[in-house]
Amino acid sequence: MSHDETKIRVLAVDDHPLLREGVTSLIADEPDMTIVAEAANGREAIEQFRAHHPDVTLMDLQMPKLNGVEATAAIRAEFPNARVIVLTTYAGDAQVALALKAGASGYLLKNSIRTELLTTIRAVHAGRKVLSPDVTFAMANRAADTLSPSETRVLRLIADGLSNKQIAAKLSLTEEAVKGQVKSLLSKLDARDRTHAAVIGVRSGIIEP
Repeated sequence: MSHDETKIRVLAVDDHPLLREGVTSLIADEPDMTIVAEAANGREAIEQFRAHHPDVTLMDLQMPKLNGVEATAAIRAEFPNARVIVLTTYAGDAQVALALKAGASGYLLKNSIRTELLTTIRAVHAGRKVLSPDVTFAMANRAADTLSPSETRVLRLIADGLSNKQIAAKLSLTEEAVKGQVKSLLSKLDARDRTHAAVIGVRSGIIEP
């Protein structure tokens, strides 16, 4: 076996060239890993994965032309043994929960790449799942899992400043039904009131700011 075949082969996917450069330079100094390809969006990620069959893929979540969740799901559907680490900017990103559901092996906050990237790659390559114990992550995971589509719609309208009456009119529901959904989503998000629920929703990526 040549020296190169013993290395952990990494695919770096991010739409920011600077971030890819940073990751590449970190990995270039390591004797046990090498970057085999780069991609700037989810579609390219799938093409590069097919071409190179990397051991570990670093997948940015927010990208044009297929985001990280969709690309992870597509790669895992085609290659069930693919090991993907998703990269995100903030800890409460609900997209992370969706990516883990789609088969990602772990996630990493971009601000901790310098300190944690190499150990995370090695751990995932060894078959371990790497999840930060971050509380906001657990909250986002739970919320993304438990809010029904209609509760998510109601939460979005609350965040837009609509009253129960206006939400009822917009969604063709009775005011009572809306009240029930508001009560349910407040309890699921562990929110004190409507404003707090909207803040949690935005912070955890359930709804767009």
